[in-house]
Amino acid sequence: MNYDFIQAHCLAKKGAEQIYKQEWGAICYLVGGKMFALAGANAEKRAIISVKHAPREGEKLREKYSDIIPGYYLNKTHWSSVFLDGSVPENVLKQMPDASYELIFNALSKKAQNEILAAKGVGNENK
Repeated sequence: MNYDFIQAHCLAKKGAEQIYKQEWGAICYLVGGKMFALAGANAEKRAIISVKHAPREGEKLREKYSDIIPGYYLNKTHWSSVFLDGSVPENVLKQMPDASYELIFNALSKKAQNEILAAKGVGNENK
Protein backbone atom coordinates (compact mmCIF):
# COMPACT_ATOMS: atom_id res chain seq x y z
CA MET A 1 0.00 0.00 0.00
CA ASN A 2 1.07 3.60 -0.58
CA TYR A 3 1.23 5.68 2.59
CA ASP A 4 2.76 8.87 1.21
CA PHE A 5 0.06 10.89 3.00
CA ILE A 6 1.47 10.26 6.51
CA GLN A 7 3.74 13.29 6.76
CA ALA A 8 1.09 15.73 5.53
CA HIS A 9 -1.55 14.06 7.70
CA CYS A 10 0.54 14.37 10.87
CA LEU A 11 1.63 17.94 10.15
CA ALA A 12 -1.93 19.09 9.38
CA LYS A 13 -2.80 18.91 13.07
CA LYS A 14 -2.93 22.16 15.03
CA GLY A 15 0.50 22.88 16.53
CA ALA A 16 2.14 19.78 15.04
CA GLU A 17 5.79 19.97 14.10
CA GLN A 18 8.43 17.51 13.03
CA ILE A 19 12.04 17.01 13.92
CA TYR A 20 14.52 14.56 12.45
CA LYS A 21 16.36 12.45 15.02
CA GLN A 22 19.56 11.47 13.23
CA GLU A 23 20.57 9.01 15.96
CA TRP A 24 17.27 7.16 15.41
CA GLY A 25 17.08 7.71 11.65
CA ALA A 26 13.47 8.75 12.20
CA ILE A 27 11.11 11.69 12.01
CA CYS A 28 9.34 12.61 15.25
CA TYR A 29 5.97 14.34 15.08
CA LEU A 30 5.36 16.52 18.13
CA VAL A 31 2.66 18.65 19.69
CA GLY A 32 3.58 20.87 22.60
CA GLY A 33 7.06 19.34 22.54
CA LYS A 34 5.67 15.83 23.14
CA MET A 35 5.94 13.06 20.56
CA PHE A 36 2.70 11.64 19.13
CA ALA A 37 4.16 9.73 16.16
CA LEU A 38 7.53 8.45 15.00
CA ALA A 39 8.24 7.47 11.39
CA GLY A 40 11.31 5.46 10.50
CA ALA A 41 12.37 1.88 9.86
CA ASN A 42 13.10 -1.23 11.87
CA ALA A 43 16.38 -3.18 11.86
CA GLU A 44 15.35 -4.95 8.64
CA LYS A 45 14.78 -1.53 7.01
CA ARG A 46 10.98 -1.98 6.86
CA ALA A 47 9.26 1.39 7.03
CA ILE A 48 7.15 1.88 10.16
CA ILE A 49 5.19 4.52 11.97
CA SER A 50 4.74 4.31 15.71
CA VAL A 51 1.91 5.95 17.64
CA LYS A 52 0.83 6.22 21.26
CA HIS A 53 -2.54 4.86 22.41
CA ALA A 54 -4.50 3.57 25.36
CA PRO A 55 -3.22 0.07 26.25
CA ARG A 56 -6.48 -1.74 25.43
CA GLU A 57 -6.75 0.03 22.08
CA GLY A 58 -3.28 -1.17 21.13
CA GLU A 59 -4.17 -4.74 22.06
CA LYS A 60 -7.28 -4.63 19.87
CA LEU A 61 -5.38 -3.26 16.89
CA ARG A 62 -2.58 -5.82 17.22
CA GLU A 63 -5.12 -8.64 17.44
CA LYS A 64 -6.87 -7.44 14.29
CA TYR A 65 -3.86 -6.59 12.07
CA SER A 66 -0.67 -8.64 11.83
CA ASP A 67 1.20 -5.58 10.49
CA ILE A 68 0.62 -3.70 13.76
CA ILE A 69 3.12 -4.73 16.42
CA PRO A 70 4.07 -3.54 19.92
CA GLY A 71 6.04 -0.29 19.74
CA TYR A 72 9.41 -0.75 18.05
CA TYR A 73 12.01 0.53 20.52
CA LEU A 74 9.19 2.17 22.49
CA ASN A 75 7.02 1.24 25.45
CA LYS A 76 5.22 -1.89 24.24
CA THR A 77 2.09 -1.19 26.31
CA HIS A 78 1.47 2.40 25.25
CA TRP A 79 2.88 2.42 21.70
CA SER A 80 2.29 0.39 18.55
CA SER A 81 4.22 0.35 15.29
CA VAL A 82 2.67 -0.21 11.88
CA PHE A 83 4.60 -1.71 8.96
CA LEU A 84 3.98 0.62 6.04
CA ASP A 85 4.56 -2.10 3.47
CA GLY A 86 1.76 -4.15 4.99
CA SER A 87 -1.97 -4.36 4.63
CA VAL A 88 -3.35 -2.00 7.29
CA PRO A 89 -6.17 -0.01 5.66
CA GLU A 90 -5.53 3.68 5.01
CA ASN A 91 -8.44 4.78 7.20
CA VAL A 92 -6.99 2.86 10.18
CA LEU A 93 -3.56 4.32 9.53
CA LYS A 94 -5.06 7.82 9.56
CA GLN A 95 -7.06 7.17 12.73
CA MET A 96 -4.03 5.94 14.68
CA PRO A 97 -1.99 9.19 14.60
CA ASP A 98 -5.23 11.16 15.06
CA ALA A 99 -5.94 9.32 18.30
CA SER A 100 -2.30 9.61 19.39
CA TYR A 101 -2.33 13.37 18.77
CA GLU A 102 -5.54 13.73 20.81
CA LEU A 103 -4.07 11.68 23.66
CA ILE A 104 -0.92 13.82 23.79
CA PHE A 105 -2.73 17.14 23.25
CA ASN A 106 -5.23 16.39 26.03
CA ALA A 107 -2.37 15.55 28.43
CA LEU A 108 -0.80 19.00 27.92
CA SER A 109 -1.51 21.73 30.42
CA LYS A 110 -4.51 23.95 29.67
CA LYS A 111 -2.09 26.83 29.15
CA ALA A 112 -0.12 24.86 26.53
CA GLN A 113 -3.35 23.73 24.84
CA ASN A 114 -4.62 27.32 24.66
CA GLU A 115 -1.31 28.55 23.23
CA ILE A 116 -1.47 25.90 20.50
CA LEU A 117 -5.10 26.67 19.71
CA ALA A 118 -4.41 30.41 19.57
CA ALA A 119 -1.35 30.10 17.29
CA LYS A 120 -1.76 31.47 13.78
CA GLY A 121 -0.66 29.53 10.71
CA VAL A 122 0.39 26.37 12.54
CA GLY A 123 -1.36 23.13 11.64
CA ASN A 124 -5.00 23.09 10.59
CA GLU A 125 -8.01 24.83 12.01
CA ASN A 126 -9.87 21.62 12.91
CA LYS A 127 -8.32 21.10 16.33
